[in-house]
Amino acid sequence: MSTALAITGFGVLSGAGIGPRALAAALDARRPEPADVSGMFEDPLPHPRAHALVDFDPRAHLGRKGTSFFDRSTALSMVACKEALADSDLAVDDDNRARVGITLGTTAGSAKSTSDYSRDTFTQDRPYLVNPLLFPNAVMNCAAGQAAIRYGLQGVNATIAGGPMAMLNVLRYSRNLIGCGYVDALLTGAVEEFSPQSAWAVQYGQAARGGDLPPGEGAAVFVVESADAVRAADRRMDAEVLAVEVGVFDPAEPGAVGAGLARCIGRALEAAGIPAAGVVTVATAANGMTDLDELEEAAIDAVLGAGTPRLRVKEATGEAFSASGAFQLAALLARHRADPARDGEISLITTRSADGAVGAALVRGWSRVGGDHG
Repeated sequence: MSTALAITGFGVLSGAGIGPRALAAALDARRPEPADVSGMFEDPLPHPRAHALVDFDPRAHLGRKGTSFFDRSTALSMVACKEALADSDLAVDDDNRARVGITLGTTAGSAKSTSDYSRDTFTQDRPYLVNPLLFPNAVMNCAAGQAAIRYGLQGVNATIAGGPMAMLNVLRYSRNLIGCGYVDALLTGAVEEFSPQSAWAVQYGQAARGGDLPPGEGAAVFVVESADAVRAADRRMDAEVLAVEVGVFDPAEPGAVGAGLARCIGRALEAAGIPAAGVVTVATAANGMTDLDELEEAAIDAVLGAGTPRLRVKEATGEAFSASGAFQLAALLARHRADPARDGEISLITTRSADGAVGAALVRGWSRVGGDHG
């Protein structure tokens, strides 16, 4: 049996809007104007514009019941999970819910919830009258836990803190869970909320390396299953994740990270049995940090050769940390969704971080309006 994963549905919320069409439209626009976020928070922001969902109202999507104390990260995840389940032909019921789980990638959960809760322990009247109902928001796995409760997912429940590497780490973990027989299906994705805390983190990170990319936010969740099982059941798939490879290299050693990324790309191609010439598009992690962008470009060219078309997703979504890798995958699927001419095309996702982590994934996609879905 192969270790490939089938994606049978997905939901995405980004600063461009809700759904794959909104993301595809933003990508077509290349550098869409960020939204005015000056009125979203009382705390100061480094800049009044960001790729954020300014008018996002979780109650409009989830109803009022049980949502009163959701933080932004949890709400984004919950809506993305709802969209993914609605988009898939997988029905979660009493017969299979024990075999359906959830794995979410994050940077550190909701930085705003953690910061606000910690601050309250110093500023509220003795005996430190913090609201105990808000404590669950301050733990990293809040979003995954709430989603499992709401959607009746009784299988494996995991949250992986990976920052820029979160989505690839989650895909690898999901592949292992399904391949080892622990679950049959997973809601797999990543989330990052916009907040003053995240906005300042982007500001400082960009300034340190000469970038000026605005912050972003959102969530993308994918229904993943065994590709062999989906084919055996003669079911449709949106995409097949053929290989995922990651590594960590010393950023202080000249050339180590770039060479490491090139090796990850080569290992992914070898694992999938795909020649370099078979890659049609590369969805990169380019974010305006010149040294990292150039490193990534050089590694891609070293393996694929110069000229392979790039999809620079962060131009449309901003820097969304852990959600950025999920946006790269969602962007590729969004382009496939209504374009049968792309059926069967193979794309490469690449990422890297300032601390030397690198990764690559190969994905084959199909449309929803025709073609052979696997």
